[in-house]
Amino acid sequence: MTRHAHPIDARTAFLLTLPPLFWAGNAVVGRLMVGQIPPLALSFYRWLFALVLALFLVGPDLWRQRAVLMRRWKSLALMGLLGVGSYNSLQYVALETSTPLNVSLIVSSAPVFILLIGGAFYRQPVGGSQWIGALLSIAGVALVVAKGDPAHLAQLRLAPGDLIMLVAVFLWAIYTWELRLRPLGLAPMTSLAAQMAWGVVAILPFMLGERWITGATPHWGVPVWAALAYVAVLPSLFAYWCWGSAVGRVGAQIPAYFGNLAPLFAAVLSWLFLHEPIHAYHLGAAALIFAGIHVALRSRPVMAPTEPSER
Repeated sequence: MTRHAHPIDARTAFLLTLPPLFWAGNAVVGRLMVGQIPPLALSFYRWLFALVLALFLVGPDLWRQRAVLMRRWKSLALMGLLGVGSYNSLQYVALETSTPLNVSLIVSSAPVFILLIGGAFYRQPVGGSQWIGALLSIAGVALVVAKGDPAHLAQLRLAPGDLIMLVAVFLWAIYTWELRLRPLGLAPMTSLAAQMAWGVVAILPFMLGERWITGATPHWGVPVWAALAYVAVLPSLFAYWCWGSAVGRVGAQIPAYFGNLAPLFAAVLSWLFLHEPIHAYHLGAAALIFAGIHVALRSRPVMAPTEPSER
């Protein structure tokens, strides 16, 4: 079905701001866990623990909606594979051979991927202001990862992890459109729990293959358990619920611009926890990113499909 998209009110803006904050923390934790827990094991246990928590919250509703879950299993399986099973698993793998600088720059291309995929495969209109907003937002992220010196961008070299991250962003863009345009008739948290179940099933054979091929196992201890507690709750359960709820209100394109706040949040978190200074280019990047969001909001499509339960 279709309806008029909601305007960006304070509640929706808040919902769109929390995920990049928690995902910035996820990137920091993922980097810190290199050598402590294999990347696919980190992804598997992250979503397994998040699923267990979700079952406490919406388990009865999942049982009541079992007929819908059976009828919509293909859509749920696809979303679980793309948004849960693929994106963060590939990000953790990418961090094994790539640098946070390269990964941040590649993630900043998400708005462009979403615009291109929406126009090419989902017949969604793309206005000139949206392209300008995407470019401004990406310029802000590039300023952060270049540390204020464009010469740093010219020195970037693609590593295997960079190519893996490009695939991850492409799959995330498809997930965002599927989340918006495939009505499931489920409440956001119930839908997320079902997606997580499919995602955990998708990750499991790859995690077992990782262990068999590399022989690497988690170094169970306080750091790993603390990391899993964080990534299972905030960047997984809570952030995905916020993201799904906001996408249901405003569509798939606008949230992508808010996603580019993650590098700025990462800079703030690094300042707070790693004592890394905040420079003038961080402030300039913030201005560019917010300008991109503002320009994109001025001319967005007014009609878009959505799930009735996510109004």
